[in-house]
Amino acid sequence: MSKSNFTRRGLLKTSAVAGGAALAAPRFFSPSWADGHAGYLNAPQGDTVTLGFNVPQSGPYADEGADELRAYELAVEHLNGGGDGGMMNTFSSKALTGNGILGKKVEYVTGDTQTKPDAARASAKSMIEKDGAIMITGGSSSGVAVAVQALCQEAGIIFMAGLTHSNDTTGKDKKANGFRHFFNSYMSGAALAPILGNAYGTNRKAYHLTADYNWGYTTEEAVRTSTEAMGWETVAAVKTPLAQTDFKDYVAPVLQSGADVLVLNHYGGNMVNSLTSAVQFGLREAQANGQDFQIVVPLYSRLMAKGAGENVKGIFGSTNWHWSLTDEGSKAFVKSFGEKYGFPPSQAAHTCYVQTLLYADAAERAGTFNPCGIGEALEGFEFDGMGNGPTLYRAEDHQCFKDVLVVKGKENPSSEFDLLEIVEVTPAAQVTYDASIFGGELGTCNPGA
Repeated sequence: MSKSNFTRRGLLKTSAVAGGAALAAPRFFSPSWADGHAGYLNAPQGDTVTLGFNVPQSGPYADEGADELRAYELAVEHLNGGGDGGMMNTFSSKALTGNGILGKKVEYVTGDTQTKPDAARASAKSMIEKDGAIMITGGSSSGVAVAVQALCQEAGIIFMAGLTHSNDTTGKDKKANGFRHFFNSYMSGAALAPILGNAYGTNRKAYHLTADYNWGYTTEEAVRTSTEAMGWETVAAVKTPLAQTDFKDYVAPVLQSGADVLVLNHYGGNMVNSLTSAVQFGLREAQANGQDFQIVVPLYSRLMAKGAGENVKGIFGSTNWHWSLTDEGSKAFVKSFGEKYGFPPSQAAHTCYVQTLLYADAAERAGTFNPCGIGEALEGFEFDGMGNGPTLYRAEDHQCFKDVLVVKGKENPSSEFDLLEIVEVTPAAQVTYDASIFGGELGTCNPGA
């Protein structure tokens, strides 16, 4: 079977969603996509369909991976008609009925990415070849996401990215078989800069500590570009190994550098450890250049805030979603997750749950598990009811565009989970960019047969 081209839709829908226009009704596809079991890899043969959940169960992002897996299991429960249905009740598309996917009960297999691209590829490859997974999803590292996305493109399987924030995933390394719901580094920089300027002024000198892989690079670049545009100066940018656990030697030079802001382009356990070192060195009480020294964490999560404890108080960052949102979709998800696990979900859990439902919905609307039919159903898809307001899956790069949250560590938390407060909901229009700016070629869909 020859490779199929996804359709290409224009950029006009981005501005429509960003401006709050009404969503179009979900499209359903012609019977040509409802092609039974022919012509694509791992076409389900019985009354079940297998999804592959590839998450970091070890390594620096293991806490995120554990919450991702909880969300995936909840999504499967809801798809199969269990529980209260969660966001299936608030999702603007009504294609999902709790009858599995296309009438097939959803089963799943899991793997450990170890937060290492090679291990993640090996795990995904095993799920595709040995377990017959029709879709792979997961990851809490952009290096992992890019590697697994490329593997899925080669194999002919849809990849629904989990937590991946680097511009590269839907930028220079984008693939036709890959889709990302999570926001990216550019969006963090665009949302954060105005808040940082208002809070700390435009005459600041920043020192960046950056995780030494693609996520760290693009996040540093995004924050540098956006803050330098408003007058900040970058005095140093130092790379730190992803496996680093002790950051004292990296933090020690900061106060002698002339900087008055430390930007921690770290995530998960890396951020907890580097922030702890910064506090131990007295940066939170220090003064530099006649100003109070400040720390910024561009990408936040509740799990990171919990790990860092009181050290996060007052520190700004951005996040894809937060459990305190009051829209109906967020409330439904928090209720379902909380009743099942006893605590609120993280942003990692949210994006993974949503990606699973979006995949299932696309299959229902397309009438097939063929990745090319599912891809066509996702491209240009506008939806609501799943947190973050009206959302667009842009056709040109398979990136979702939605509102972005700027948060800061809460000064007086009411519980162990109430650690971040939302200080700004940045409209999607403010973080939207031209699809061509990061380069790369989307290519064509590969059905794998």
